[in-house]
Amino acid sequence: MLHLHSVVDRSKPKCESLFMKKYFFIFVSILAVCCMKAIAAPWHPADGSHQIQIWPRSAPGGQVVNGPEGSEDGGSQVAGKPWTAVFNVTQPTMTVFSPTEKNTGTAVVVFPGGGYQVLAIDLEGTEICSWLTSKGITCVLLKYRVPHGVPNRSGPYPKSAAALQDAQRTIGLLRHDYAKWKIDPKKIGVIGFSAGGHLVAAISTNFKKRLYKTVDDADKESCRPDFAIALYPGHMAKDYKPKLGLNPDLPVSSETPPTLLIHAKNDSVDPVEYSQLYKDALEKHQVPVEIHLFDKGGHAFGLRKTEFPITQWPALAEMWLAKIGMISK
Repeated sequence: MLHLHSVVDRSKPKCESLFMKKYFFIFVSILAVCCMKAIAAPWHPADGSHQIQIWPRSAPGGQVVNGPEGSEDGGSQVAGKPWTAVFNVTQPTMTVFSPTEKNTGTAVVVFPGGGYQVLAIDLEGTEICSWLTSKGITCVLLKYRVPHGVPNRSGPYPKSAAALQDAQRTIGLLRHDYAKWKIDPKKIGVIGFSAGGHLVAAISTNFKKRLYKTVDDADKESCRPDFAIALYPGHMAKDYKPKLGLNPDLPVSSETPPTLLIHAKNDSVDPVEYSQLYKDALEKHQVPVEIHLFDKGGHAFGLRKTEFPITQWPALAEMWLAKIGMISK
């Protein structure tokens, strides 16, 4: 979710001024709340799920942060409802939601967006899990590290390795403990939104080598996703300028997993060219890719229904998952 994304992403000079004026208040408000409260209420998943710290000790790179982890109202509404921002995450967790219908054996790791500054934990997290579990898919919500305001500790890889390290670790843990979670180790995918969409591309192209020292046997498992879904991904262009080509830190190869891309042409935060660049690179390497572009929809809609056809994207995703053999048709 990236109502905050434009504060840190300078790739859109033509729309930056308008967007900054509209959402700068949101950004400042969240920071003010963080500073005023000695202890902000942390986010906790609903009953019936399993939240696990992904690192047995401290996460790689230390735990420098400006304040305690907390969660607050994001300061704006999507489809008439507020969203929740989680901030100052230094102890990443994965929360496992089991299927509510028959178990397909497929698992999906969810990467919420938030500009690598906060996490839209419900709009692009728990709400996504509710949809997936209703389709017989095990959903794993990754609360990855976003230690906002700490130089070189947050941001996209390689500016910061933290989020990608957390993604690599989580997929390894799932493959190692596949029997415990009743999943197929060959049917583990990822889905992400905005900055989380970039994290989808990052883990899809940077999986051959762990970005941290091996912790246990889980890190000996492959951290390559079996499939990937990215919605309105950010950070996809070189120097944030689509005309310069794909971000070189996303080294697409023939081993990159099959990918589904969803984007609105009127996205004023992360331009539609970001998805198109990634699609072209995937096709060049003969990686199966499907892309759906819509005229309207804007940015950070999650799966909340609006008048725009783009919010019907879950049906497209389900058809694609069936087509690649991850769920039944």
